[in-house]
Amino acid sequence: MSLGEESGSEIHIPGEIDWHMLDKSKFFFLGAALFSGVSFALYPMVVLKTRQQVSSTRFSCLNMSAAILRYEGLRGFYRGFGTSLMGTIPARALYMSSLEVTKTNVASAFSQFGFSDTTAVAVANATAGLTSAMAAQLVWTPIDVVTQRLMVQGSHTVLPQSYRNGFDAFRKILCADGARGFYRGFGISILTYAPSNAVWWTSYSMLHRLIWTSYLANSKCPDSKAIVAVQGFSAVFASGVSVIVTMPFDTIKTRLQVLDTQDNGIRRPLTFLQTVSNLLKEGGFLACYRGLAPRWASMSMSATTMITTYEFLKRLSTKPQDPSLH
Repeated sequence: MSLGEESGSEIHIPGEIDWHMLDKSKFFFLGAALFSGVSFALYPMVVLKTRQQVSSTRFSCLNMSAAILRYEGLRGFYRGFGTSLMGTIPARALYMSSLEVTKTNVASAFSQFGFSDTTAVAVANATAGLTSAMAAQLVWTPIDVVTQRLMVQGSHTVLPQSYRNGFDAFRKILCADGARGFYRGFGISILTYAPSNAVWWTSYSMLHRLIWTSYLANSKCPDSKAIVAVQGFSAVFASGVSVIVTMPFDTIKTRLQVLDTQDNGIRRPLTFLQTVSNLLKEGGFLACYRGLAPRWASMSMSATTMITTYEFLKRLSTKPQDPSLH
């Protein structure tokens, strides 16, 4: 999020580009292309994180990576990527729309009620992060269920059956569990991603504003490198806070979506309590933080790339301004 111009001062930094200022068709088209590239670059980290979370024993990232390379080759790091990409594009579009509309409207409403800019920005970002994550999960959860099963089937003992591709996985899940099977872990997904996004956007906006306030005390004309550096550092910090707060929920969510239990020879989905109990037996509370390193790394790189790409995307998609309005 770019910081707006501070009222009553001579500070000049890139102003906020609101939803009504964007060319929507360009915004969604360019966004699909840019974020597809980001997803491709970061997908191996997601595979590592997912496999660590469903493993009953603890493996380091290096050992897990070496095993994937040895037994599956580079393709092992991209299991389910095609399916993931099909869901990422509509989910991302819904996320960005909800984010921008909510952020603009909430910030405007709080400013009108007399709240300070800092408070309005913090509340707007928290609310936007919360609502956009909830909206996106309606599309993303079914894709996530299919994708994560494709991710872990190369780990030999995790799944009772194999899938040829995303369509085969979709068919088998539908036959075994019905439509409900695609929303396994939906509740815990909301508990994971909604607070995670709220924490991330709030932490990001507050630190971003704090850094600019300190930086601009000595420089009133920041260059593009400084802007990107501040965005990147704020994104990494916000990712760390978000990951630490929500990692246990993410681990439980992944296991709920992927693992099953056998009851008298009948395969049944694990319940929330069974999942938590298994984790605690395997390694106590710390077992909930398996995959922390790749998730933090993935989220930090994704967030840094996302926020810089997102701001760049918004500037590319800005409508030409009518000079008569100035």
